[in-house]
Amino acid sequence: MTRSSFIKKSPKTSRNWSLNKTVHICSSMGPSGSGKKTLIMALLRQIFGISAEKVKVENRTWKIDAGSRTIDLELTTLSSTNHVELSPSDAGFQDRYIVQEIIKEMAKNRPIDTKGRKGYKVLVLNEVDKLSREAQHSLRRTMEKYSASCRLILCCNSSSKVTEAIRSRCLNVRINAPKEDQIVKVLEFIGKKEGLQLPPGFAARVADKSNRSLRRAILSFETCRVQQYPFSSNQAIPPMDWEEYVSEICSDMMREQSPKRLFQVRGKLYELLINCIPPEIILKLLSELLKKLDEELKHEVCHWAAYYEHRMRMGQKAIFHLEAFVAKFMSVYKAFLIETFG
Repeated sequence: MTRSSFIKKSPKTSRNWSLNKTVHICSSMGPSGSGKKTLIMALLRQIFGISAEKVKVENRTWKIDAGSRTIDLELTTLSSTNHVELSPSDAGFQDRYIVQEIIKEMAKNRPIDTKGRKGYKVLVLNEVDKLSREAQHSLRRTMEKYSASCRLILCCNSSSKVTEAIRSRCLNVRINAPKEDQIVKVLEFIGKKEGLQLPPGFAARVADKSNRSLRRAILSFETCRVQQYPFSSNQAIPPMDWEEYVSEICSDMMREQSPKRLFQVRGKLYELLINCIPPEIILKLLSELLKKLDEELKHEVCHWAAYYEHRMRMGQKAIFHLEAFVAKFMSVYKAFLIETFG
């Protein structure tokens, strides 16, 4: 199921939205898999027509003058004739250079309008909530300076991590996670388009396992189709590979508490991060641990999970804080075992 087919069916495209002079910046926020990027593409399609979907992927390298040294930054962009989509947070702690130089360079270039009117370029910035404070301050200045030739669409999961200075300059649009019955309708629509026969209740079971993420529901649906078709009414809905890996990590942490085991768990955490699993999601292994812990320990483990999640959001290297949480858990759990069983 392609994104364009969702765009054509989306009821939100019927709104008379336009990025005119009164709306320079639009902010789309909501949980992962709720449809933020689909709505953004629907908006661009309504403004620019079919050309908004004719995009190309570019890997470009910029040379940034940082005072006493020159920094080479490589960034992947997705662009059409009227818009550019990028994720400045991919540059890590150097994201401020992306905002200060690269976005500024893109914002300066106004597209040619053959009808004699002044056109504008749309910049879609993903994961704005992951930008550093310095990058967000630089983005605010860029938004103000180049508002005549550029319109910005900011996309994020949580607006609480975006500075008030940026939020106050945006038209904020909250995209709620779809309800399970809405996900069921989408899966049934996909099945109809693909000519698939769905047993009664099968789509509802997939939606129940999706945690209200439409992206995850569609991926699970595709996995079930690959593993077994025709579908059966009692067919197992496979979990994500990374979820099984996290469950394995939880078992390792509870089976043995030692420096050797900590080193092994660290390697598995690296494996998850390398495969682009967000560290916040990895820390949700807490939910797996809580299923196996005594009531006495649940409160303390929740406290330390929240503590290291806060430190992880404030810091840069997620692996340090994930490993620290694992070490703390091992220490607390081993002390509990010694006290209980001697």
